[in-house]
Amino acid sequence: MKVPMTKLTVVSESLLREELLTLMRDAGATGFTVTTADGEGSRGVRATEWEGPNIRIETILSAELAEQILTQVAERYFDDYAVIAWLTEITVWRGKKFGA
Repeated sequence: MKVPMTKLTVVSESLLREELLTLMRDAGATGFTVTTADGEGSRGVRATEWEGPNIRIETILSAELAEQILTQVAERYFDDYAVIAWLTEITVWRGKKFGA
């Protein structure tokens, strides 16, 4: 059965990995995917080994929970870190796996 859900994507400095995952778990996310990310944005290219690679975290949630987590990410990290985040409306076929 198809279920509408929301995908939250956060791209950040790798030093925030555990903080972001803890925030998501504590808010109710039941799973996520973390990958290494590189690229260029408004703050330029992050290319030094000392800084480490960026990470991309994706999790599938209800629209309400995704908004709550995104609000917390914005309040805690946007001003002081290289972090971007966005929501994407998606459809999943295994809704029970995501708490739907």
